[in-house]
Amino acid sequence: MTAIPARAQVAASTPQATAPSVDIIRQREQELEAARAQQKSAAELQEKLKADIAALGQDRGKLSQQLIDIAARVRGVEARIDDAEARLRPLDTREKQIRGSLESRRAEIVEVLSALQRAGRRAPPALFVRPEDALKSLRTAMLLGAVVPEMRGRADRLVADLGELVNLRKAIATERDQLATDRDKLKDDQTRLASFTDERQKKQSAAEKDMEAEAARALALSKQVDSLQGLIAKMEQDSKAAAKAAATADLQGTPAALSNGKPNIGALKDTGRLSPAIAFASAKGLFALPVNGVKIRNFGGSDGVGGVEKGISLAARAGAQVTTPCDGWVVYSGPFRSYGQLLILNAGGGYHVLIAGMERISVSIGQFVLTGEPIAVMGSTSRVASVLAANASQPVLYIEFRKDGTPIDPGPWWAANEGEKVRG
Repeated sequence: MTAIPARAQVAASTPQATAPSVDIIRQREQELEAARAQQKSAAELQEKLKADIAALGQDRGKLSQQLIDIAARVRGVEARIDDAEARLRPLDTREKQIRGSLESRRAEIVEVLSALQRAGRRAPPALFVRPEDALKSLRTAMLLGAVVPEMRGRADRLVADLGELVNLRKAIATERDQLATDRDKLKDDQTRLASFTDERQKKQSAAEKDMEAEAARALALSKQVDSLQGLIAKMEQDSKAAAKAAATADLQGTPAALSNGKPNIGALKDTGRLSPAIAFASAKGLFALPVNGVKIRNFGGSDGVGGVEKGISLAARAGAQVTTPCDGWVVYSGPFRSYGQLLILNAGGGYHVLIAGMERISVSIGQFVLTGEPIAVMGSTSRVASVLAANASQPVLYIEFRKDGTPIDPGPWWAANEGEKVRG
């Protein structure tokens, strides 16, 4: 037996050995091109954002309006995503039910199709590969009028199920396409919002040189008290920024109402304002909830640990945008006891708004924020101790209204529908 030369062996094995390597190289090249395209797109977006921010210049009002508009768009897309996911759940469930029903009647389908084949002299289509083919075959054969009544009834039921399955698949595909589009839009808007929020805080930081020292002082003060009322009092007395905000709130007084006694909603259009456009007490029925979500606890109900709820709790989606329900001055921003990240606004007139459970807060102590302005982002899990005790699977936002230190029912302040909400 003649030995095969080593060189020939190598030559013979080379095509097989290098084929996978060529495929891998090709795949890596495609991944590299995709990464470069993403990098280029991100760079172009950053340049556009820089140009947009530069165009705003030092105009605080324009920047605030941009933030309010983008935050509203983000929350709108979040709401559409929630709606689409809610619509998809029953569609997916129904599709599984129909597929299960058809699978359980496989023998019946074979029998019906075989009968139709004999009647129509047509070969039956492959089962469960394309329901559209089976549906077409059934309908065509039924037109021949050669099917016995019993067989026709069974064929009708199969046609109905297959038709519903085809329609369901189309509806699901449409919903998923829209969902993908909305998620892409949400990502772009969140990037834009983050850039504008950073710019807002840079301007705020330039105005308040000692922001870091103030934040450290606030954290130290928060450790000296046990209650929310104690925290508010301590902050507005001992913290320079919070004390200034509280003093400004007292000096501004109550915003003037229209001649008919109703709040001047038009004042919200002035995004350069430095005090509330609407008196808190007269804004009942006008506030939007700070986050898109489902109410899981109401004021006055059980808090799950033997006490009574002093506010409301909303289960939200992970990463959801949080906005201010009203104008106000930030008198506390940071961690506090079992509340996790806590934000307290002095809304004027003796009213305070407390918002807790966020993952990240994007405003600073002493800052004046406008209705609808982005102030925080939710995390992926609940961060409020009382909600953790209830085993909440979603992140939960806690909101509490206080008047002269006493918790009050926030219910009367929330808008009944979208059209009634106040916006900046």
